Amino acid sequence: MSLHLHNITFDCADARALADFWSRLVGWNVYYDDDPEVLVAPHFPHEGPGLLFIPVPEGKTAKNRVHLDLSPEHGTRDETVKAAVQAGASVLGDHRKPDGSGWVTLADPEGNEFCIERGVAERGLAAPRAFRIGS
Repeated sequence: MSLHLHNITFDCADARALADFWSRLVGWNVYYDDDPEVLVAPHFPHEGPGLLFIPVPEGKTAKNRVHLDLSPEHGTRDETVKAAVQAGASVLGDHRKPDGSGWVTLADPEGNEFCIERGVAERGLAAPRAFRIGS
């Protein structure tokens, strides 16, 4: 069996505000209608994955068990961290090392954790090979 990853969903208090933050961070568009759910995607309709924001009455109470690891397509990790903070993120942990490796853990305006790593150009790496377990 294979599945298509359609959306990554965030429970939140203010779907439009949080979607706006993530739209600025990843450079995608915000889509909404009369439904309280808000979608952030490169285009509509999207083949996925998109970021879906659903308002819920309860607030975040613990550390995320799943989070996004992001790396810049253009620019550097440090420039991306600075832009994220300017957009409303807060730094939770700085794991950068003197040799340039490492990452920065941040939280979006509603406290959802995400990490920013170095981009491929900064790492000087080729893309990893893909394989399927059991084949």
